[in-house]
Amino acid sequence: MRRPPRGDVRRRLLTAALKLFSEQGYDGTSLEQVAAAAGFSKGAVYSNFASKDDLFLALMDAKVQARINQARDVLTAPHDPAESAQLVGRRLTAALTDDRDWQLLFLDYVGRAVRDPAVRVQFVAHRRRVRQLIAEAARDLLGGNEAALDANALATIILALSNGLAIERLTDPDAVPGDLLGRVLENLITPSEPVT
Repeated sequence: MRRPPRGDVRRRLLTAALKLFSEQGYDGTSLEQVAAAAGFSKGAVYSNFASKDDLFLALMDAKVQARINQARDVLTAPHDPAESAQLVGRRLTAALTDDRDWQLLFLDYVGRAVRDPAVRVQFVAHRRRVRQLIAEAARDLLGGNEAALDANALATIILALSNGLAIERLTDPDAVPGDLLGRVLENLITPSEPVT
């Protein structure tokens, strides 16, 4: 019997991990359970991921990259910066709703990282890389207009707003209109008129 390609094994493990972590919580899920749900032995997990934390961080990479790709799809189309901000905001807000399980898992893991210094070190290093990726996309959103707000600051703001709005939307969906993030982004990147 032929072994599936490594990329397929990895995708199946990530899919199984997201499902189980979401259902049982990060701490309540073992790597054996992830492997079994994906149809593999525990060895398949360790041949793709160094640890359960490494598996989670790979999930986070995939989720962040998917959201960055959604934003880049908007930014490659010809829109003015304000319209681009609105469209990016709507897509990110939709992702908060469509990916509820991921949001819950992410919040669970953040709590773990805050409480465990070893996990925190790894998580902080990873989040710094995530902010760099988002800053690259933010430069496109700013369209060369970094005078008022640089791309690194905008990346941090986008992450903070997304995570905060996710919490609000998870608990009270009606409190976060679909266009709220886009309106805030538009206000952040659109230079205001000087007061005379």
